[in-house]
Amino acid sequence: MRHGLKECKRIVVKVGTSTLTHPNGHLHIGRMEALVRQLSDLQAEGRRLVLVTSGAVGAGMGRLGLERRPTETLTKQALAAIGQGLLMHRYEALFSDYGRAVGQILLTRQDFEDGHRREVAAGVIDRLLSWGVIPIVNENDSVSSEQIRVGDNDTLSARVAAMIGADLLVLLTDVDGLYPEDPRGKTGLSPLSSVSAGDDLEAMAGGAGSLRGTGGMVTKIHAARICSAAHIPMVLANGGAPGVLRAIVAGEPVGTLFAEEVGA
Repeated sequence: MRHGLKECKRIVVKVGTSTLTHPNGHLHIGRMEALVRQLSDLQAEGRRLVLVTSGAVGAGMGRLGLERRPTETLTKQALAAIGQGLLMHRYEALFSDYGRAVGQILLTRQDFEDGHRREVAAGVIDRLLSWGVIPIVNENDSVSSEQIRVGDNDTLSARVAAMIGADLLVLLTDVDGLYPEDPRGKTGLSPLSSVSAGDDLEAMAGGAGSLRGTGGMVTKIHAARICSAAHIPMVLANGGAPGVLRAIVAGEPVGTLFAEEVGA
């Protein structure tokens, strides 16, 4: 099953806040550089890459010196307004070092649920990919109300993957994969290499993620369900592991593979 990942050409990669930022909220430049290097290398092989990035709120926190992620929506939207420009500026500079062009795509739930808007969004991403440009996708956090929010970037990345007919979704986070039970406070647990329809995924999922993120394992399970319905494999892996993307597309047993049979 892992061997088939070598043939994936159209890949969506989502990277979480906890991977992209230090605990104080400042951008983790070393992690960003490693991610950009891997994406650029994979594109040089002829693969088409879409990056769904978290980190705008975290970057805004870092610029203002905040140490704890706020819970109030308006405050998070204001931080995203500050951080989004910082995030894109850094990506543009890093990708330019490898001769890669990037384009920003900001989406809301309406862009997926309205047929015309979905077609336009998919068309723009397709055009960018045909030009060899790497689309960088995020939710339009600064203006999204609760009524039009996708809600988290795990779900956003899965919906993007389904919308453009991706061959693979990779979720990069701060854990090594899906564990058979919540590993926090426990020792000796190893992540699952793959999951099947008979596994009780919800029972394995813990609560919310880090102080800087929005989701947790529950949102990643939801993303896997979306991918399963679209017949897209998904891999959950540690974004801080050296060469993680290269290892995944080489079919190595890195992270947890969610295949099509993860169940309804």
